[in-house]
Amino acid sequence: MEVGYLAHLSLDGRSQTVAEHLSGTSDLCAAFAASFGAEEQGRLAGLAHDLGKYSAAFQRRIQGSVERVDHATAGAAECCKRGQICAAFAVAGHHSGLPDGGGQGDHQDEPTFCGRMRKAALGGLEPCEAWQEELKLPAASTPAFSNPLEEMFFTRMLYSCLVDADFLDTETFMAGAERERGGGDRMEDLEKKLQSHISGWFPPQNELNRERCAVLRCCLDQGTAQKPGLFTLTIPTGGGKTVASLAFALCHARAHGLRRVIYVIPYTSIIEQNAQVFRDILGDKNVLEHHSGVLYDIEDEASPDNARLARATENWDMPVVVTTAVQFFESLFGSRSSQCRKLHNLAQSVIIFDEVQMLPIPYLRPCVFAIAQLVKDYGASAVLCTATQPALDGIFKKFLPEQPPVELCPPEVFRQELFQRVTFRREGTLSWEAVAERISGQKQALCIVNSRKSTQQIYGLLDKDGAFHLSTLMYPAHRKAVLKWIRARLNNGLPCRVVSTSLIEAGVDVDFPAVFREEAGLDSILQAAGRCNREGKRPADESVVTIFQGEAPPPSLFEIPVAAGRQALNRHALPDSPEAIYCYFQELLGLKGSRALDQKDILAVMERDFMLFRKVAKRFHLIDSETKTVYIPLGEGEELVRQLRSGEHSRALYRALGQYGVSMYPQHFEALNLAGDLEVLEDGSAVLTNPALYDSDMGLSLAADAGKFLSI
Repeated sequence: MEVGYLAHLSLDGRSQTVAEHLSGTSDLCAAFAASFGAEEQGRLAGLAHDLGKYSAAFQRRIQGSVERVDHATAGAAECCKRGQICAAFAVAGHHSGLPDGGGQGDHQDEPTFCGRMRKAALGGLEPCEAWQEELKLPAASTPAFSNPLEEMFFTRMLYSCLVDADFLDTETFMAGAERERGGGDRMEDLEKKLQSHISGWFPPQNELNRERCAVLRCCLDQGTAQKPGLFTLTIPTGGGKTVASLAFALCHARAHGLRRVIYVIPYTSIIEQNAQVFRDILGDKNVLEHHSGVLYDIEDEASPDNARLARATENWDMPVVVTTAVQFFESLFGSRSSQCRKLHNLAQSVIIFDEVQMLPIPYLRPCVFAIAQLVKDYGASAVLCTATQPALDGIFKKFLPEQPPVELCPPEVFRQELFQRVTFRREGTLSWEAVAERISGQKQALCIVNSRKSTQQIYGLLDKDGAFHLSTLMYPAHRKAVLKWIRARLNNGLPCRVVSTSLIEAGVDVDFPAVFREEAGLDSILQAAGRCNREGKRPADESVVTIFQGEAPPPSLFEIPVAAGRQALNRHALPDSPEAIYCYFQELLGLKGSRALDQKDILAVMERDFMLFRKVAKRFHLIDSETKTVYIPLGEGEELVRQLRSGEHSRALYRALGQYGVSMYPQHFEALNLAGDLEVLEDGSAVLTNPALYDSDMGLSLAADAGKFLSI
């Protein structure tokens, strides 16, 4: 029997024809793209993507030939002939990643889109006209765009649909059945779970809980009343922001037929806490936690749930996804299929940007553009959620002029004064000796300073009984263990004096009666204040946050935030007032200047040049670090390092090793290496070989540092 042209052969001897694969991929791609009105383009891209598999060369390859065959360019050229440039880019990159556009003068051997189209026009592809006997490519309307930025964004979203559809159709065939991934309950059912969880909150038992319930009720009501769009949610620390934002998201999704809720959070420490809250409310099967600190094994057949979650990380097909800002935005500006595959599932979603003030200023305009696009053209609702709302109105107005943000919880909903759990005090300049003396005068106190060197200097001046040090010179597993001891001493009323870098501000759940904060950005100062009287068990006038200027100048990274914070503090008596916060962010963005809000000229490149997907992806890195990592072979790290030395290089191993890594600048790394204190392995990984350099209190020694230190 004539089998036809083959697309795939399974290990158990089954075959899938090209026509079958193209039909299945096209149906999926069209369904995915329908969520943002691009069903026609999705169907075309799905049918065209593997036309090159009709060539004799590819048919030889699938039967065992080792020849290389370009099977994507033919379909891209067919889309291009029909004026469907976005579909053509998606097809061209469905395996190798979205290409750069290039120019009309590109040679046919260049890997740019124009080079590949020239190759097709000059007859440089393997003949594959046989597709015309089995298929007819559908007509599709040509999308209209206001500018090149929108065209690139649409192309990336269409590419996401194609890549996911191609993977899913292939996966189903190879497995012989559809593999379980994602899934979960309907939004209506999730909303019922939430209602059950909060039912015990009413009626509230005290004044503070009455205010929290007022915030929660407002978010529930707004979820139904508001049409999809752009929102702010400004709730004071302690106002129940996590559950209130989830309440809005679930009600809003149910009321308007939105498909999922996505939380974008700056730090993994906050993600872990929030994801656990969501799992407690909604159940494990409905929440996907996706970041570098979570390990799922897709091959773990003994744990179907583990494998299901691993597959869900590929395309975010889950009701609630909790992820990092790095994962979210670098995917939106990425070019690789593994990055972009999930993007189509952002359409028709509620996207919560928690601690939105932490969006990195050097990439602020590109990030705001991406959020605005999702709201404007992809049916998403975006919620900018924080206690310290940044002044982003002007930037959003450029990209979303007809949809100003709506505040979901106006100030009149709650009484701000009930959430004021601390008293702020400014001290002027203090020497490290004076800071240590003030800390020592408290039974329990937290001091946060701007550099790791300053942290070690102050800690060195303290009596070590009940004193603790925290910085990123300690590997993460070490910091977690120290935090566990700190919490235990705080809970038991024992002496506990902690000196830390700003890492403790990042959602770490600790409660001190007194906090000392070196001058920083106002958002950092208020985050530090959130570690003081966190549970509201003490009077505000007995819970003092002391703001001081340290003896060392601030690291260059902090100079502008410190200056903007100082201006806001000089102009406003209450640092946590909405007026002070707005003043700070206006001052900060003004001092930075518009050029600093897109430091890598991402948007300029997108506007000026033709579809430079790879160039943009290369420039867009939220964590643009020069640092190198050294693994510390202590505790469980000893066994992990042994595995690394033995030649194991799995993703799971590197993720586990991350709990035993310390980052440092190149000059510190080179000094340790020249001193013979490091072992650099074949894969480039570095291991500390001199255990005397790692102190059980302060972490890795800075003795060989050239004088430049990480801020946290």
